[in-house]
Amino acid sequence: MIIAANLKTNLTRAQTLEYLKNLESCLNENSITQEVMVFPSPTSLNAHDGKIIIGTQNAYGTSSGAFTGEIGSMHLDEFGIKTILIGHSERRHILGETQEEIVNKFNFYKNLGFKIVYCVGEPLEVREAGFEYMMEYISKQYEGIDSNYESLIIAYEPVWAIGTGLTPTSEDIALLHKELKKKLPAPLLYGGSVKVNNAKEVLSIDAVDGILVGGAALNVEDFCTMCEIAQGLSG
Repeated sequence: MIIAANLKTNLTRAQTLEYLKNLESCLNENSITQEVMVFPSPTSLNAHDGKIIIGTQNAYGTSSGAFTGEIGSMHLDEFGIKTILIGHSERRHILGETQEEIVNKFNFYKNLGFKIVYCVGEPLEVREAGFEYMMEYISKQYEGIDSNYESLIIAYEPVWAIGTGLTPTSEDIALLHKELKKKLPAPLLYGGSVKVNNAKEVLSIDAVDGILVGGAALNVEDFCTMCEIAQGLSG
């Protein structure tokens, strides 16, 4: 399974280093063999040697250039980072990234051989409009994306569940993941208010290959416990 932590705009550089140190210790003490990813804030990126895969929450589709406020692949290369989160709902809905911009970013980092965690999901008003409309909405988020890219991971995140404490039922998650698996066979993560007390239930659902955890991952002990849960379910 894949257990990923999106730290968003949290933790200083020093706090992130301490977080990674503690997480590595926990993973080693508990013999965790699952794929564990952490996406720190951009100013907390650093080279890392250990079990944890460090990824970037965002980067512009360029090596370098006149793009104020952005980072490019040159900055990621400095730390040996080859994993990126693309299409997160907060990039789409808060920061206004269009599908065209997201596809351009996807293609740039695909051509560099990055592992891409690509996010899809729907806001509440779309979900309430019915299943068929919801699937059509999510399908548009796949437009322009190379579904055969071998280093692609999909993360389904219902936008209305992120940071709200609300989650779809297990039946809802199973249905959505089953439908999304028909689109392409890439590993499929669930994200949206995943916490210690529901991680086992979510990870036990068919077609769920892991979780993308936001706020609940800020507590390193809690996040490590989720890794232990995944290890236990994987046998």
